[in-house]
Amino acid sequence: MREAPLPARPSPDPAEEWLWGWDPTPGIVSVWAEPDGRAFCWRRRADTGELWCERARFRPWLVLSSLEDLQHLEPEFVRASDGEAPRPTSRPTSSLASRPASRHGLTIRELEGPGELRYLVEADDGRALVSEILRSAGHRLGRKLGSLRQLGDDYALHLPPEEQYLVASGRTYFRGLTFDQVRRAQIDLETTSLHPDRGRIFLIAARAWDGHTEILEAQGQGDAAEAELLRQLVAWVRRCDPDVIENHNLHGFDLPFLARRAEVLGVPLWLGRAGGPGLRERPAARGASFPEPEPESEPERDPEREPPPGAAGATATATPSAGAPGRQPGGRGPSKAPGGAAGRRAGGDDAKSRRRQRFTVPGRELLDSLDFVRRHDFSARDLPGHGLKAVARHLGLTAADRELVPGHEVHAVYLRDPDRVRRYAAADVEEAAGVSRLLGGAAFALAHMVPRRYERLADAGAATGIIDPLLVRAYLRARAALPAHQPGDGTPHQGAALHLFATGVAERVVKADVASLYPSLMRQYQLGPARDRLGVLLTLVDRLVEQRLAAKARARAAAPASPARLLDEAISAAMKLVVNSAYGYLAAGALTRFSDVHAANRVTEHGRRVLGLLCRELAARGGTLLEADTDGVYFAVPQTWTEQDEQRIVAEVGALLPPLVQLQYDGRYAAMLSHEPKNYALLPYQGPLLLRGVAFRSSRAEPFGEEFLRQAIERLLRRDLPGVQRVYLEAVRALRERTLPVEQIAIKVRLTKAPEEYEAVRGQRRELPYEAMLQSGRERWSRGAVVHVVRLTGGRATVVDPPNDDDDDGSKQRARGAAATARHDYDVDYYVKSLRTTFAARLATGLSPEHFAAVFADPDQLSLFGPTLAGAEPILTRLTDAEASVLLPEAKRPPG
Repeated sequence: MREAPLPARPSPDPAEEWLWGWDPTPGIVSVWAEPDGRAFCWRRRADTGELWCERARFRPWLVLSSLEDLQHLEPEFVRASDGEAPRPTSRPTSSLASRPASRHGLTIRELEGPGELRYLVEADDGRALVSEILRSAGHRLGRKLGSLRQLGDDYALHLPPEEQYLVASGRTYFRGLTFDQVRRAQIDLETTSLHPDRGRIFLIAARAWDGHTEILEAQGQGDAAEAELLRQLVAWVRRCDPDVIENHNLHGFDLPFLARRAEVLGVPLWLGRAGGPGLRERPAARGASFPEPEPESEPERDPEREPPPGAAGATATATPSAGAPGRQPGGRGPSKAPGGAAGRRAGGDDAKSRRRQRFTVPGRELLDSLDFVRRHDFSARDLPGHGLKAVARHLGLTAADRELVPGHEVHAVYLRDPDRVRRYAAADVEEAAGVSRLLGGAAFALAHMVPRRYERLADAGAATGIIDPLLVRAYLRARAALPAHQPGDGTPHQGAALHLFATGVAERVVKADVASLYPSLMRQYQLGPARDRLGVLLTLVDRLVEQRLAAKARARAAAPASPARLLDEAISAAMKLVVNSAYGYLAAGALTRFSDVHAANRVTEHGRRVLGLLCRELAARGGTLLEADTDGVYFAVPQTWTEQDEQRIVAEVGALLPPLVQLQYDGRYAAMLSHEPKNYALLPYQGPLLLRGVAFRSSRAEPFGEEFLRQAIERLLRRDLPGVQRVYLEAVRALRERTLPVEQIAIKVRLTKAPEEYEAVRGQRRELPYEAMLQSGRERWSRGAVVHVVRLTGGRATVVDPPNDDDDDGSKQRARGAAATARHDYDVDYYVKSLRTTFAARLATGLSPEHFAAVFADPDQLSLFGPTLAGAEPILTRLTDAEASVLLPEAKRPPG
């Protein structure tokens, strides 16, 4: 077996090792490790696709800030000088004497430097080590302890077993593999209800890595038919043997539902490549600490559990797994029920806790494409929504003949037209695969760098989930002590610069983009954390920027949609994600290990100076400033300028910036509505209207209002004020005549209180969504449920969501009655008022008060003597105080 020491001997170029690790082992597609020091690496050959499982050994380890709870274990002290293997030392490194042997095979190495976490402790069995520490600490403190977390965030650095192994070995995922060489499968459940205790799975679409889709169906309505369907799914997974299982909202719906139904039906879910059945839980919170399971309650692990008869599984070390006999490596213990404890919790009424959960199985990575979508939209902010259908349409993945079925009608449609639902489900998994391929490249590339399981990187936060592991690996590789988290000295964080220079409508708009301003300033002025004595963060940022530029160049030179181009684009996206998070990591206070608010404030100070220089120079050359922040500057240009003039001016101003700060010509637009900071609309010379900011895009806004906004803003930006008025009058007429579908006037609300929680506060404050539930005859709901609420006359409200298939007849009748009531009794006056005061008001900055009053006048009170709209034009109002804050040179700026 392969032994992974920690730390290993550094190479001549530590920066490359800090970024990529040091072990060149190719083809790792999944890693599973145990606290007893066994690790299992599933590897795939790039040329043949052959898969095998490699067994390895590592020394479970943690890093402590104190040795006071280890003195009873008779540890062996070792030290390791550069170029030497760890060895016993002839003198103690603390008050404890050096021993020739120790209980649990315990060794302690004191790390170099001033960091608080300085004792690297290795043992034969990690669980036994933690149990001994907790027992000793509990005796010292006079109370029983179940977790290292109870000793404080900086008592110990303790990672999950897989991360211990990857940090120790220097290995990472996917070396030598392209995105498409990793075998991915997509599964999608169709159910009779959204709740697993009230519904069943009746159909599963399963798409294999080669693109072939099978539709698995229950042959009947009862338990036996559904149980056989789940067994078909298990058999399909083991036959297809994917490295990755994914779907859209996999962790939010499919896996919790599947786990619960398997538990209810007593069906073992043998979905992993090793270990027992069931889905295991894993930490999903975006944070720096990793919870330690309580020894008293953790189920026993079965390290050599037999697979089910005929199952494909991992075999002896470095031998092909397909069809070979053999015993499987260990899992994290079989669950007490076939579906697993995770399934019970996921399927219960606490939907809020279910959304926070993630699941895992040995030997496969479980990925949710919804995580890719959220990560993409956080930076791009260009998606119409996060649902699969909306994203697929936006990305051009939707087939022309794509079958669509309303979600609440899927089972009913299946009963009368099963082929239609089969096509619908097959399209779902095809689109999920496409979304993953287009948006999942960053997580795939990060797995080449970061010592974490691939599935954890897919939903990890950039600072604590990506940068922290890189820093920890680098410090332990250098045998250097780690700093503790520090709350800071009370110095406030100064924040980013943001300027709004004008509101209203501007034409001929240019965006000059400052590429990664804060990371560039960190590089330019060497502004890193004071406690990062090795300079790892700045070195990583330097290497990432350089290698990102190289990856972008390679991608441009490669053939469109080729594996090489997709990989390099993914690497570029991943590196951009990490680079742009470096400043946030610096400014995060006690949340990150190497934070430094003083360095962060120096970065923002330089940023304000750079932004001021940009604005002054663009204005001096004839630009009209609109908005500026760390992403760049929007400005309007004179009518006589050509696109070449625009590019020349941006290049001229960019040449005045520090060498490592780059200004790019990022785009041009026919018009822009500037509403408030970071809330604006852009009309390209070609293409659809772009809306940015919560003022124009909100999940809680009524759909009719957002559609009105989109149409009205586009007409405003085209100088068509009579057209804006027509859109408004049409919307008012549709509301008053009740011709809008009820779905267009309903707001989407998430219920954050359970029924008993709302009942406890109802006497003090009544809340519309819960009153709507009760008035609709719905007295039970799950915390976290999403419902659609419509206001009725008389201050009443109702919920217009369709009934569940498994609701009783009375509940179904009440739900249908509520929807029918909403269509005929919604509060017209409220919605007309909201149209003007909530939605139309967002156009006010682009119109004079007189023209705003004329455009959005009550149709029943239109005046013959009001201002005419013939020849009326939008307006732009310059905010002179904002201009003065950046346009005056530093030396001449007035005090205060």
